[in-house]
Amino acid sequence: MPHPYAAGRQCFHGRMHSHGDPTEIVEIARAESERGEVVLRRHTSGVGADVIELRVNGVFVMDTLETGTEIELAAVALDVVPDPRDVVVGGLGLGFTTQRVLADTRVERVMVVEIEDSLVGWMRDGTVPHGPALLADQRVRIVNADILMAIAEARSTYDLILLDVDNGPGYLVHEGNVRLYEQGFLAQCHDLLNPEGALVIWSAAASPELLAAMQAVFGEVEQQSHDVLLQGRPETYYLYVARRAAG
Repeated sequence: MPHPYAAGRQCFHGRMHSHGDPTEIVEIARAESERGEVVLRRHTSGVGADVIELRVNGVFVMDTLETGTEIELAAVALDVVPDPRDVVVGGLGLGFTTQRVLADTRVERVMVVEIEDSLVGWMRDGTVPHGPALLADQRVRIVNADILMAIAEARSTYDLILLDVDNGPGYLVHEGNVRLYEQGFLAQCHDLLNPEGALVIWSAAASPELLAAMQAVFGEVEQQSHDVLLQGRPETYYLYVARRAAG
């Protein structure tokens, strides 16, 4: 069976080099943990830049070719917060959400929470070529932990919390991540937000259950559908946006 983490993400990023150019694929890094196998592969076609691909347990997760979903998550979130100085990004991935957050000059501090230490290492040591420059930004602090633990143990407050750890409630990386979409964890996020701060969650599919859970905690919640065209194929993904009241 396909790994659940990739089930949704695959359709959003499509397939690389579908124009038919011959492509050389080389594995450049591999790591094992109690959660499974994490692999980086490089695709070289001789046309354009090389493409770095991330796979989890043998299944495509994301790459450096199709990055629109990660960028849009950050862009939408930054637009709904009047003063996003302190930001939490749940999930490092290949860094494109964090990169878009850092492009906003209002942002002063970004805590990136990533459970896979191997992925952090590959970003730091240049295995992912754009990684060192991204993580060298003095505003970035990497926390190698489960996002559930990081939020539970947080002692600061934040203006924005972005979650792209799974592909939403329907496509979990690990079964324990179901708690990310339940009222208890959502309430912890709410309490860590400054007035007018926001929680934004990415999902590969519409989730009435997540919408209801967020409404129970925040009151008003916006479900945004985003239509995208990826390599000629129309797709839709969803963002769930909730703000803490100003008072």
